[in-house]
Amino acid sequence: MVANPFPKISVPMAIQYRDDQVYADTQNDLPEVIRRYSTDIYPAEHFADAVCKCGCKTFELALDETEGAAVRVCTQCEAEHSIGDTEEYPEDAELEFCECLCDAVVFEITVGVALKPDSQDVRWLYLACRCPECNLAGCYADWKSESLGYRKLLDNV
Repeated sequence: MVANPFPKISVPMAIQYRDDQVYADTQNDLPEVIRRYSTDIYPAEHFADAVCKCGCKTFELALDETEGAAVRVCTQCEAEHSIGDTEEYPEDAELEFCECLCDAVVFEITVGVALKPDSQDVRWLYLACRCPECNLAGCYADWKSESLGYRKLLDNV
């Protein structure tokens, strides 16, 4: 038996820039998209990918950045999930569904948070999306958060 002359290598995550837009190969690239976006605000330190209870990782997304509210709707089971601390603000929020530049309405979603100094509490929340149709990626929203304990907030992504 001849040994494989091409050993398995790990390919780094790929974020590309074209026409002033960010493109990502996979959802695994979204934390880096958030890191780059958050550098001049409050740098994000912790991240969570949105996954439905049914196991699906693609969603329609409705948000109101002014009120700091977002809801995702599973593309498989159609379950509706609030993101982060959105449950605290539903009556004030005017949620609008998002659409990619390619007109797709389905996204992979990752949330990143920046913490208050010397604390486990959230200071700022970042919501990034990747369109599986065209790979366009970016931060779709960010807002100040009053959440106590970042782990609890990220568990509700």
